[in-house]
Amino acid sequence: MNNIDDFLSHISKEDSPHDDWPELIQAMWWAKKGDWEMAHNIAQDVESNDGSWVHAYLHRVEGDLGNAGYWYSRAGKPAKTSESLNDEWNEISISLLEYK
Repeated sequence: MNNIDDFLSHISKEDSPHDDWPELIQAMWWAKKGDWEMAHNIAQDVESNDGSWVHAYLHRVEGDLGNAGYWYSRAGKPAKTSESLNDEWNEISISLLEYK
């Protein structure tokens, strides 16, 4: 799997991500499946700019914009306020898949 279409197809057909996938890709997989808790549990333990970006996105999904703003800052990203959650999910996932 190396593109967003393959990733989305896997999400629609399978019950869990592959164990050998990088943690943040797994977190985004769970986020798309609607399991915020599982996605957050994974992302909060990844201490990198990308980990902070995923963490920010998840707090935005949760509706905790103050916490999301903190994590966007840690990620070195501008806080997302007008972009749709789906568009941001795509942006993050495409970025992560490029480095898988």
